Amino acid sequence: MSGVLRALVVVSMMSMAVPAVAQAPAKTAARATKPPRIVILGDSLTAGYGLDLEQSVPSLIQKQLDHDGYHFEVVNAGVSGDTSAGGLRRLDWSLDGDVRVLVIELGANDGLRGLAPAEMKKNLKAIIDEAKMRHIAVLLTGMEAPPNWGPDYTSQFRRVFSDLAGEEHVAFMPFYLYQVAGISTLNIADGMHPNPAGAQIVEKNLWRYLKPLVDAQAR
Repeated sequence: MSGVLRALVVVSMMSMAVPAVAQAPAKTAARATKPPRIVILGDSLTAGYGLDLEQSVPSLIQKQLDHDGYHFEVVNAGVSGDTSAGGLRRLDWSLDGDVRVLVIELGANDGLRGLAPAEMKKNLKAIIDEAKMRHIAVLLTGMEAPPNWGPDYTSQFRRVFSDLAGEEHVAFMPFYLYQVAGISTLNIADGMHPNPAGAQIVEKNLWRYLKPLVDAQAR
């Protein structure tokens, strides 16, 4: 875990602007012909900072779906520097269209800024609650905080994700950057964001948790 925490100390690149690649809301007439959606709501880790668009994790998930014969559209709703509060503020727009699954990859910037874990939990819960009201399946992904805020903070931060997943009975991926964080050969020069090889590992790990939700929606 020490490698993970060292990687998360590198904060400067997380705040750099990366344009979201989520598609603009479709016209009502065209929407009916579109496949159901899987929305990945996140920060620069979702947006694919430092990568070509087709190398981002959402794009790789789309390729996986297409290869396996699923009929879904993946929406990359990642915005660099976004916190859990930012994700909540843009949730209504992010859930435009026929969304069947919502992947929540938020919290890294809350931890980097030392924001209160209780507030992060409140924001994430509000996102989950809204998805449930819309009958959208949810996959929550966990994140680690940097060690500079102290062991109590990092422990509280980590527990938010597992506790919330259990309380809300949603699918849970314990750590989004599992097998990638802290490994220099799997990250770009900033040491924080996955390079193409790292993104492929993240996608494979994410797919293991996402596939059961997709299968349930495809029935």
